[in-house]
Order: sequence, then C-alpha cells, then structure tokens
Amino acid sequence: MTTARTPSVDAPPALVSPVIDYEPPPAGQPACVLPSHHTLRRHTPRRLRAASVAEPRETAPPRDAIVFADAALRRVLEIIDRRRPVAQLRPILAPELTDIVVAMARASHTATRHDDRGTAAILQRVRLRMVDDISGAPAAEVFGTYTRGRRVRALAARIALTAGRWRIVAIQIG
Repeated sequence: MTTARTPSVDAPPALVSPVIDYEPPPAGQPACVLPSHHTLRRHTPRRLRAASVAEPRETAPPRDAIVFADAALRRVLEIIDRRRPVAQLRPILAPELTDIVVAMARASHTATRHDDRGTAAILQRVRLRMVDDISGAPAAEVFGTYTRGRRVRALAARIALTAGRWRIVAIQIG
C-alpha cells in the first residue's frame, strides 16, 4: 500500500520564487559605463526665437461672390420659411439641390416645436473662402449662422462660377 506524501504543516509555502536572468552576458565593456573622456553635463538653455514660416495667404473672394452668397442664402431661408415661391430657386441653385430645399420647406411647415413655430429665419453671419475647383472654375466655400426663434443654427454651401454666373452647387442647412 502506498501513502501520499502531505506537505509539512510547519513550513510556510513559498510565495516568491527567484527570477531567472535571461540577459546575455556583457561582451567587452559594460553598457552603463561611458568612456572616461565623456562627461555628462547639462546644457544651458538656449533662447527661443520665432521661426520664420511663411503662411500661405488666402485669396480674397471677389465682391460679386460675397454679394451673391449673402443674397442667395437669404433667399433659400425665405423659401424654406415659405415667404418666397420655390420658382425663385432656379437661377441660384443647381437643379439637383431643389428637392432638398423643398423638403426642408415642408418639414419646417410641419414643425411641432413651440419655440420655432411661426418664427422666420434671420441670416446672421456669412463668410467665404476661395477654394480650388476640380473643373478649374472659381469656387468658394460659404459658411454662416442664422437664427430661428431663440436657436442659433449653422449652414454651409459651395458656390461655383459656371457660365459667367455664380450658383450654389452644394448646400447643408442645420
């Protein structure tokens, strides 16, 4: 008959075991010792000077683009508020965007929010930034804010000069 060996009650179990060193033995000179002719010293701080970086200047948008963007965005907001007929979108908006504005006009007419009902949108601020268009024609990004009731909202658009006239070719109204 065999007996199982039980651990001794007197000896505490080993909680920590020694770590096995896997580092290779140093070859030649130890890595942490510098040669004697090198001394470690702190360099004195140098004065900072402004870097001369030439920032690319944006070209100023043409005056007619600014006037068009302001008038066109006001007209779009008036059409959404149903203060103007939808037919007035044709000269200022690309044909594929007309459905977006008409859908927004329907949605604003059926709005159930009490703070927005019956209040007209008022264009507050419009800014333009000229951009390079794929077709090579002048184009600008338009961004601004408008208020409706107590809320401030944002809008963005892209206008492009096509056939001698500015048109809105992309629009996002928040």
